[in-house]
Order: sequence, then structure tokens, then C-alpha cells
Amino acid sequence: MTMESDAMSTLHDIEKQVDGLTRDEKSRLLDHVARQLGVSQWSRGIESVPGVCGGDPCVAGTRIPVWLLESYRRMGMSEATILDSYPTITARDVRNAWEYAAAHQEEIDMQIRRQDEA
Repeated sequence: MTMESDAMSTLHDIEKQVDGLTRDEKSRLLDHVARQLGVSQWSRGIESVPGVCGGDPCVAGTRIPVWLLESYRRMGMSEATILDSYPTITARDVRNAWEYAAAHQEEIDMQIRRQDEA
């Protein structure tokens, strides 16, 4: 086998493995690959910064974690009420948080549980 065919075989094997991942695992893999390429899937305004809110994903440039916004939504709080409560964020920031929470449901669920148990 040539180096090129070995690489294609490896890529094919990886694609099969990706097919077996959960949605959350695929999203985490995508985040990892995006970081390796120097691009951010969540350049739309969600970031995880070591040492800020325990590294939990937050609205970029804030200390407002996605799990907090998602927990408010689950309690029935309206987007308007959330925006009134956090005047430093925008409607787009809230939508980004919803998108992130949907793509990382297991992670966000775990973070909400962790806070509920604290």
C-alpha cells in the first residue's frame, strides 16, 4: 500500500467510527478539530476559557454560562426576561446559547445537575 492509500483507509475507518458516535460526541469532536485547524465552530459567541466559570461554556466576553441560561429556559423564563436580567447580552447571544445547548445536551445537562447538587 502507498502512503496515500493508507491515509484514505485510515480516514475511512475514522468516518465509520464517527457514524457510531452520539450527537454530543460528534459535536465535541467537531470542536476539537476546529481548534486544531485554528477556527472555532462557536465563533458565534460561545467560549470556554480555563479559569473562567470553571471552564464551562459562556457567552463570549462574559461570565454568563450557557447552562445557567438553559436552566432558566427550562424553568419557563422567557427570552425577554432573560435579556432584561442580563442587559450585557443580546438576543443573538441567547440564541447562540440555545444552539450550543442543543448541540451539547449531555454536557449542559451534567453542568445543570452539578449546580443543582451544590
